[in-house]
Amino acid sequence: MPTVRIFQRPKNAMQSGKARTQVWRLEFEPAEPKHADPLTGWAGSGDTREQVRLSFPTQEAAVAYCEAQGFDYELVPAPKPKLKLQAYADNFR
Repeated sequence: MPTVRIFQRPKNAMQSGKARTQVWRLEFEPAEPKHADPLTGWAGSGDTREQVRLSFPTQEAAVAYCEAQGFDYELVPAPKPKLKLQAYADNFR
């Protein structure tokens, strides 16, 4: 049985927008370790499931898909947003 990881993408720290943060992602865990290619030196493996990433609108839809396909899944909780409350006057202290 392949193992998958279900998670919600965090907000990009470099931008103020929240695009694609409400979507739940499903990624397969690597089945074999990566090895260096003797010709190019690039890291790779024969596992093609590692390239598959599925998106779901809700956590329940992602879990239902895993249960229907018979995948073992690990549910990673969504990260809590950290708010830094600061007044404009704090810049001058």
